[in-house]
Amino acid sequence: MLAALGFLVNGPYALITTAVSADLGTHKSLKGNAKALSTVTAIIDGTGSIGAAVGPLLAGIILNKAGASQRAAQWDNVFYMLMASDVLACLFLLRIFVKEIKGWCAGCCKQETSDVT
Repeated sequence: MLAALGFLVNGPYALITTAVSADLGTHKSLKGNAKALSTVTAIIDGTGSIGAAVGPLLAGIILNKAGASQRAAQWDNVFYMLMASDVLACLFLLRIFVKEIKGWCAGCCKQETSDVT
C-alpha cells in the first residue's frame, strides 16, 4: 500500500519538476550554461522538498488548533488546505500547459497545411 501511495505521489511531483526545469532549460538566458541550468533545477527540486515538509507541518498545526473532542471536525480543514494547495499548483502550471498546447497545435496546423500543398 505504501509503495503504491509513494508511486502516486512521487510520479506527479517528478513530472511537474521535470516540466518546469525543461521549460526553464529552453529559456534564452540559460542557453549553453549547464551550471546555471543545474542550479535552477536544484532550486526547483529544493522548493518541492520544502513543500513536502511544510504540508504535514500545516496539517499538524490545523489539527492542534482544536481540542481533542473536535479533532475529527478539524480534518475537514486539513483537506480544505490540501485542496487549496492543489488549486494553487494548477494555477502556477497553467501558463506552461497553455504554452505546450499552443506549441502542439501550431505543429499540427503546420503539418496539415504542408499536406494540403
